[in-house]
Amino acid sequence: MPRVNKGVLVECDPSIKAILLKIDQDAGHAYIIEDLDESTLVVKEQKLADLKHQLDAVLRKTSMQEREEESSGDDDGDF
Repeated sequence: MPRVNKGVLVECDPSIKAILLKIDQDAGHAYIIEDLDESTLVVKEQKLADLKHQLDAVLRKTSMQEREEESSGDDDGDF
């Protein structure tokens, strides 16, 4: 018997989509219903808030790592 899942259409940059696909893969495909094209996904409606939280965490971690790399590179005395 067919199963029905309510979904939300999500449009984003390809770089963000790649992160979302990785999060979904790591979670055993718990979030994404369908990968439509290079910038569009259908996400399970009941999982959207959790997926946003996961994405924010990844982006925050990446941003902090970039800041640490920039600050450690500033010690060479050049202006």
